[in-house]
Amino acid sequence: MSVRFSILLALLGGVAAPAYAQSRDTTIDVRVDRLEGQMRAVQRKVFPTANGKFAQPEITGAETVTAPIGTPADTPVTDLTARVNALESQLSTMTGQIEQNQFRLRQFEDGFAAYKTATDARLRALEGGASTAPPTGTSAGTPTTMDEQVRATNTNRPLPTARPTTPTRSDAGKTGAVPATKDNARADRIAAVEKPSTADAGEDMYNYGYRLWEAKLYPEAEAQFKQLVKDYPQHRRVSRAQNMLGRALLDDGKPNLAVLAFYDNYRTQPKGDRAHESLYYLAQALTILKKPSTEICKVYDELTDVYPDKLSDAMKAGVAKGRTAQKCGK
Repeated sequence: MSVRFSILLALLGGVAAPAYAQSRDTTIDVRVDRLEGQMRAVQRKVFPTANGKFAQPEITGAETVTAPIGTPADTPVTDLTARVNALESQLSTMTGQIEQNQFRLRQFEDGFAAYKTATDARLRALEGGASTAPPTGTSAGTPTTMDEQVRATNTNRPLPTARPTTPTRSDAGKTGAVPATKDNARADRIAAVEKPSTADAGEDMYNYGYRLWEAKLYPEAEAQFKQLVKDYPQHRRVSRAQNMLGRALLDDGKPNLAVLAFYDNYRTQPKGDRAHESLYYLAQALTILKKPSTEICKVYDELTDVYPDKLSDAMKAGVAKGRTAQKCGK
């Protein structure tokens, strides 16, 4: 049994060995053929043909699609269109600003022309002219600024015909002459007032006007103060003279003209030594004219805010009394 089994194994082994070897050779051939094909493909991909073109490989892998990095640049036409649009937008903005500036400039010129007209008319009335028409452009509503308050005060009622108070120069230009009068009693009163005569003509004018005011010769005092302001605008007494002009007008029953004098003193010489008094008496003149309480309270507020340290005890008491009467509050 063992001999036969051995022979059988030998026969089976002889048959199986060639079959195994043949199967192994076939596997290697397939692998070698595949490698050779891949090498040829690599050669065709790397080395071009005679006409300079690359041959397509026989074995190709799956192509991968790579997404572009970033945003592609716009075309030149697109860039130019965007720049033109930006320039047009900037030009439109600049045009609008220029139109606004031109409109504001026209408003300023119109306001200045109206102010100049009102000032010329007021000066003509104060210096002896007839009553003038109210300035154009005055609002019919309640005035909100100091300029509007003064204009409204000047236009609420016609200006009275001014007395012949335009002074002439005498005494070598030192003191303005008093207007002539046909009233003998008044002439005697004027003559009784001592006329100063020093080297300072402006000082003489102010002192003489003040003495006339104390004697209740208001038109004559007005002439002296106006002459001082006109002839010596840089004199140290100008602020006092303008303030006393307002007081003389107020005492003479001309509160509308007094308002102009007081406000001009505060506006032109806010640092003058009598600017605070002009504001104080401006409130009194507006009260006499029965102006709205809001306007009078604004004057009191301006007085206490700008000149808190210049008010005397009597003026502080007057301000407190006036604010209470006008119900200005705190």
